[in-house]
Amino acid sequence: MGRLGFIHEKLDIKILILYILRRLPGTVDPETLAELCQCDSGVGYFDYSDCLADLVDTGHITESEEGYCITEKGARNADAVESSLPYSVRAKAQKLIAPVEERMRRAAMITAKHHDSQGGITVELAMSDGVGEIIHLNFLCANEDQAKLIQKNFRRDAEGYYQKIVELLSCPDEKDKKKQEKNK
Repeated sequence: MGRLGFIHEKLDIKILILYILRRLPGTVDPETLAELCQCDSGVGYFDYSDCLADLVDTGHITESEEGYCITEKGARNADAVESSLPYSVRAKAQKLIAPVEERMRRAAMITAKHHDSQGGITVELAMSDGVGEIIHLNFLCANEDQAKLIQKNFRRDAEGYYQKIVELLSCPDEKDKKKQEKNK
């Protein structure tokens, strides 16, 4: 019995892989890429794995510890051939890609790391807006567990912490309030 779906040939699977990687802002982990490529029921796991390995071997994508990323060569070739994918496959893939792309863009704008320093562990936190860095903080922590917790919390809600810090620092202290009332 034949497979359902629009994609059956290995060349089409390779084009789909390149199409997906072309739209992601950076390196994607292997599990996420595999899930995204299952957008068409005609893509079997073993054919997908073979095609992925072929694309790495031919220099269309690179493989690292973090996952897979499209190369310049892969991007050029994807641009040239991606219109050969059926529209319904491209539309479904784009719908699946959108939340992953947003998550990757946000993650790329947030830095949270720690390292040993004199007297303890230093946590470095930073956030950018895509144009430039908008906050950069270093904390001295008592231990690695505290450092990891600070990192985790910052990654989870960096925007919220930024807003809270701005509010705290923008609020006049009691001395300023008394001066303002006196001058009225």
